[in-house]
Amino acid sequence: MIDCVFRKELAAKWRISAIAIVLSMAAQPGLAQVKTDVPPVVPGAKPVLVEHIKIHGEALEGNLEGDAVDRDVIVFLPPSYAKEKHRRYPVVYALHGFSIGAEQWTHEIHVPQTIEGAFARGGQEMIVVLPDSKTVYGGSMYSSSVTTGDFERFIAHDVVAYIDAHYRTIPNRMSRGLVGHSMGGYGAARIGMKHPDVFGSLYIMSPCCLSPMGSRPADPARQKAMEEQEKALESVKTPADAAGLSFFARAQLASAAAWSPDPKNPPLYLDLPRKNGEPQPEVIAKWTANAPLAFVDQYIDNLRQYRAIAIDVGDQDGLRFDTIKLHDVLDNYGIANRFEIYHGTHTSAVADRFQNHVIPFFSRNLCAAENCK
Repeated sequence: MIDCVFRKELAAKWRISAIAIVLSMAAQPGLAQVKTDVPPVVPGAKPVLVEHIKIHGEALEGNLEGDAVDRDVIVFLPPSYAKEKHRRYPVVYALHGFSIGAEQWTHEIHVPQTIEGAFARGGQEMIVVLPDSKTVYGGSMYSSSVTTGDFERFIAHDVVAYIDAHYRTIPNRMSRGLVGHSMGGYGAARIGMKHPDVFGSLYIMSPCCLSPMGSRPADPARQKAMEEQEKALESVKTPADAAGLSFFARAQLASAAAWSPDPKNPPLYLDLPRKNGEPQPEVIAKWTANAPLAFVDQYIDNLRQYRAIAIDVGDQDGLRFDTIKLHDVLDNYGIANRFEIYHGTHTSAVADRFQNHVIPFFSRNLCAAENCK
């Protein structure tokens, strides 16, 4: 089912590069991504149990950036979990955006209130898991890199295996859902395309970084900003130096660490797409290879394996144009997906979406029986 309230023709008028997408994220109100409209408390909602745990990331061992291998993870157990000792539950894994971690993500989507509200409004009970993938520069891009570690495998294998081993889950792909917002939306798209053997339903919220990096008109103001940004990045000699950089500069470093790692380029162990004022074609090619709109055609058969796919984005979000393109690709291949452009900015409605759209979507589509097929 497709629910589109914005004309698709607008997608053809825009082409946004990967860097420009991250920049548009920075331009949104509230860089910490916590300014959201919170839905009202649902009367009679029963409390969920919140557990803060650590999960060892075998996939992250030996990363050159020195990012933590033992990661914070927040687990929300449904109201009946403590009483119904023999009951098993489906699980939703929810990925946070750039510059925040799992704890800040709880404020953005306003959990546990929104989870409790969704259950109180008739949603089937499930376990919700928020893994922390924040790195020294603000985000892992949920990618596989010798510099940051293999966060793609960390989510799809290490976290899932731990949760299945320590909680009463239904260890079946049809009972696992993956959702993410912004950088997390990118992660949900990337990991979802590559791991249909792990997840059975997929929800992509306002995804960043879908397009290959391209060229845009070099107006004087933008050219000057690029030059200043390049100088700032050249001044970074250690990861600690990045703390004082702008949002956009840290986003470039995070993207480079994820998509163009270089084990022979200490101390940052990464290559940037521009050097000494000149574009670096080999680096740009690596960034392109990590853009979902560039590689989606390779994973169409994988996407066909999902029971359900949903995509949404705000009508005031600069990321909507590439999000429309992703929807169009799935549409062109005949892959069913529920698509909606709602009224809002990049972050304004994310808590409401989580309660009233995300959890209900998984409630309808995740299998709650132990013999799922």
